[in-house]
Amino acid sequence: MTRLVLFGAPIAIVASIVFSGGDSEPPAIQQTGAGSSGTEKSEAADPADEHADAVDALPPGLADPAMKEAAARLVASAEASTLDWRGQYGAIEDVGDGTGYTAGIVGFCSGTNDMLQLVEAHTEKHPDNPLAPFLPALRAVDGTDSHEGLDPGFTDAWRQAAEDSAFREAQDAMRDKLYFDPAVRLAKMDGLGTLGQFIYYDAMVLHGPGVEADGFYGIRDAAMAAADTAAEGGDEKAYLHAFLDEGRSAIRARTVQRDTTRIDTAQRVFLREGNLGLKKPLVWQVYGETFRIP
Repeated sequence: MTRLVLFGAPIAIVASIVFSGGDSEPPAIQQTGAGSSGTEKSEAADPADEHADAVDALPPGLADPAMKEAAARLVASAEASTLDWRGQYGAIEDVGDGTGYTAGIVGFCSGTNDMLQLVEAHTEKHPDNPLAPFLPALRAVDGTDSHEGLDPGFTDAWRQAAEDSAFREAQDAMRDKLYFDPAVRLAKMDGLGTLGQFIYYDAMVLHGPGVEADGFYGIRDAAMAAADTAAEGGDEKAYLHAFLDEGRSAIRARTVQRDTTRIDTAQRVFLREGNLGLKKPLVWQVYGETFRIP
């Protein structure tokens, strides 16, 4: 995948919490979009931290364990043409997209800082892991597509590390910290249901939390300029179509990995069916291959 460098997520989000009185209605959370300049940065990865309690009071949505499992399988279908996402802990290759080595369950990249964060966090707890000797090289190549200092041996070390449950747990934790939790919380702040939460999550994984036009927050900014979010009183489906339009444009603007079927024959299909709750069974296609979750 092509992902922007992760040196912090933008905060340019001004949120206010307004609780409705009816028992059947969840709290309404309203906010403005991220600033288009991208000059403001947060010290935390999750821009919804300030209102975590209110967000956590909403229905779990994609954070429900069964839905989170479905989300992992949906992402794996697009990233690795499989539903067996757990089989990807040890996967590693350079896919030629300019981000160096891509590895693990969400494609942590040696050139986009998330792989470095993962290995640093894991090494802090487990200093003798097989990847620890490669930390100086990972720091040196961060932000580039270089393999200098990683070859030979890094790919074998990654696969060896992935045999350890501690490293697999570290991948899960970093996925949640950088991608899943921020995406789901922000989607809830935007008034989105489970499908919208998944669309945000997939976009966060694919594009990274950048404020540029081809980063997650840049895509969200453009979508919010085209349609109001549900939290702003807009139509949820109309907003999600606008978000998918912007995400598709960002994919098509790339020089590599320009396939848009994860949107065209998967997410857009669920949206057109009105499946805002991402209810099973789910049937979709990626790269022409059909996948099913019964």
